[in-house]
Amino acid sequence: MDLTALIERCREGDDLAWEALVRRFQGRVYGLALFYLGNAEEARDLAQEVFIRIYRRLDACTNDETFVPWMIQIARNAAIDRLRRIKARPSAVSVPVEEMYDLPSSEPDPAENLHRKRRRALIHRALEKLSRINREIVILKDIEGMSLERIASTLNLPLGTIKSRSHRARIELAREVIELSSEEGPSSGNGVEVGVSR
Repeated sequence: MDLTALIERCREGDDLAWEALVRRFQGRVYGLALFYLGNAEEARDLAQEVFIRIYRRLDACTNDETFVPWMIQIARNAAIDRLRRIKARPSAVSVPVEEMYDLPSSEPDPAENLHRKRRRALIHRALEKLSRINREIVILKDIEGMSLERIASTLNLPLGTIKSRSHRARIELAREVIELSSEEGPSSGNGVEVGVSR
């Protein structure tokens, strides 16, 4: 079913349509929450909270073509709110990097799974070294696929600033990936490209 029809059925109160909508986007919302929060448990909780917000505000999204950017903005705002609360009450438990980014994969090949995990963990560690604004631009543009115009609107910054920062952020990310790869040796860094995958 196409997205417009699915959203319309959700607005009409169709529970099965809502379940289908959540299934379609839950991985994306969880992934975005994980990028911001860096903790799998917090990301799962936040994803549920985001879908509750979306459900309550579904009538506010009047243009179905902008649903995905609207959803991403809700997830981003919720993640920032959660980060503020977490900073107010720091966690006493340290989570190993391997657990933070252990996203489920549908790939059957264990060697390919291992390569993907290593590449994903390396990209995440490199992202953590970027400034907050550069990290956010990379996440919104290269991971979530938002246009520069939409990012400028979301972050409330001039488009020219977003364009120049986007270019610099990618260069900075590439440098961090190369540096981390060389520190970890050839077994973990081989074949890692600076294309960030969902």
